[in-house]
Amino acid sequence: MLDRRDVLGMIGAAALAPVAVRAFAEPLQDDIRWWSTSDAGSWQAVPPPPVEPVAKSFFAWDVMVQFTNPAQEMGGFGGAFSELGWQAVAKLPKAIRDRAIRDLFGDDGAAFTLCRTPLGADDFSRQWYSYDETDGDFALRNFSVSNDRETLVPFIHAAQHVRPDLKLWASPWSPPTWMKTNKHYAQFPSLPGSPSNGLRADQIGREGVDTFIQDDRYFEAYARYFARYVMEYRKLGIPITTVMPQNEFNSPQPFPSCCWTPAGLGRFIPFLGQEMNKLGVAIMLGTLERSSADLITKVLEDPKAAPFIKGIGVQWAGKGALGELAKRHPQLPLWGTEQECGVGTNDWHYARYGWNLIKRYLGAGASVWQYWNMALPLNGVSTWGWPQNALISVDTEQGHYTLNPDYWVMKHVASQVRPGARYLPTQSLSGFENQIAFRNPNGDLVLVIENDMPVAQKVNIILGGKQISPTLVPSSYNTIIVPATLLATGGIGKPK
Repeated sequence: MLDRRDVLGMIGAAALAPVAVRAFAEPLQDDIRWWSTSDAGSWQAVPPPPVEPVAKSFFAWDVMVQFTNPAQEMGGFGGAFSELGWQAVAKLPKAIRDRAIRDLFGDDGAAFTLCRTPLGADDFSRQWYSYDETDGDFALRNFSVSNDRETLVPFIHAAQHVRPDLKLWASPWSPPTWMKTNKHYAQFPSLPGSPSNGLRADQIGREGVDTFIQDDRYFEAYARYFARYVMEYRKLGIPITTVMPQNEFNSPQPFPSCCWTPAGLGRFIPFLGQEMNKLGVAIMLGTLERSSADLITKVLEDPKAAPFIKGIGVQWAGKGALGELAKRHPQLPLWGTEQECGVGTNDWHYARYGWNLIKRYLGAGASVWQYWNMALPLNGVSTWGWPQNALISVDTEQGHYTLNPDYWVMKHVASQVRPGARYLPTQSLSGFENQIAFRNPNGDLVLVIENDMPVAQKVNIILGGKQISPTLVPSSYNTIIVPATLLATGGIGKPK
């Protein structure tokens, strides 16, 4: 944590930073670009602020971008594919459906580059299914991804058409039921008012107890189950680059779920690692949905499991463990694997909550941020009865869709930040903490800043030896791109 003396020293260093220019693969633009979204308008181009000398008064600045202290390298932004999402999008007329996909993946849209897909059924599947529900089929003779060909596969193919280099990672919500001690996809009774999942009292799972059968024969078959999934998807032109062994391994849920203890994961991951290594697929440990870093550390203390783990996935209550995870395991990338989904309000109140989650995760060192439902029908409700937010709400009867407030926040953060960008810390002496900054691989600065006030707000931003002072419209999100050429002439060193 920086104190006032640290900030004073950085101000002096920034003012004296050497001029440096480097060559980049991407063409450079010489003008600042600025887009703003508010209640009054979405993604409006704004005339750029001038680049000026730093104000003479030491206290006449609000935000300082720390170019000399870049943090984590960004891996990408995106959301999750789902069956119910595709069902809604597929009902749009083709031209409108294509536009919706471009809004998510196109360069003029949110430009998502990394997305999540379920390995089998999740809570937004049409119904429960796995890729092999034949009891005792250890040879996986009946393994099939035919269900996904109707929904997830065309959804992903549509995204790949717009974003051919889209990267994908996958995790299961539940193994096949015959691999579980309770022989059921769920672990908790249905919530009041929700469709019944048919779980008996003797089938209820408990946190801290392994629901997956702890036997090498089952571990080996389940590891090959992952491998078959990866191989079948490759045949369909869909490369899966990363897997996580279990969504929310801590949590017994009324929808597909499976509890694992750290010891149970430690026993399974060596089997999974051997299969994924053959296919060049990385394993990340997740997704953690509890605030205890010990749940991760105990797995990493297993000498047989640890070598296979290439990162940590965190969501929901797991955010409480971010700081400790970064401290204990600095060598492992942290991913924000699921934005908290809300209850279907799709309003600016929850969009602002999502913005604060993004700031919290990235500030703690996360290199990836994943939204949850990219698309749902109007008033979208999960198969198991939970209404949730989405980036896009589809009116399947009228044949059109709405870009929700969450979408605009995600577009502001994701659309201009390229994979390989570095997260740049920012500092303020005057309480400005509503911004995040990045240095793209081509040297451009991407600054995303919110004005959460109901009045216009001028913000004085130090960029090395220069300053910009945009006036942000009331209640707005703003993305400002300062090209590398202007940064160089402003006396800011080359990207690290």
